[in-house]
Amino acid sequence: MRIIGFTLQKISIERKKDIKGKLEIKSDMHIEDVEKENIDIAGDILKFSYIYQINYEPSYAEIIFKGTVLVVPDKSEDIKKVLKEWKKKKMPDEIRVFLFNFIMAKCNLKALQLEEDLALPPHIPLPRITPQQTQQQANYTG
Repeated sequence: MRIIGFTLQKISIERKKDIKGKLEIKSDMHIEDVEKENIDIAGDILKFSYIYQINYEPSYAEIIFKGTVLVVPDKSEDIKKVLKEWKKKKMPDEIRVFLFNFIMAKCNLKALQLEEDLALPPHIPLPRITPQQTQQQANYTG
């Protein structure tokens, strides 16, 4: 399975109020639609429409990404399998995990930049250096 296209159609970010007190950051991703398409360079492909949302609760802020991912399946049977499952609003795990990881990798980078612009805390933990790690790195001669 190969990804041949990634498009953001909508980016929405809103800081509703100053963050005071308890903060809980939740994210949610779901596939809105799956369609079969035919393009000249790849033949039959699958087009996944998604929404990825990050909520700062209670009602402090929200970030929404909406877009599409174009995927060339390994076998033409995979298209039929995915579309058959999608009629029941389900998706094979191997495709869902692959797709969600790709979407999160793309959107999380953009979200971190937007969070900094609006002075929101990062929605994912960032690496931190402790004094002990700094000393160990100083001894590293590579």
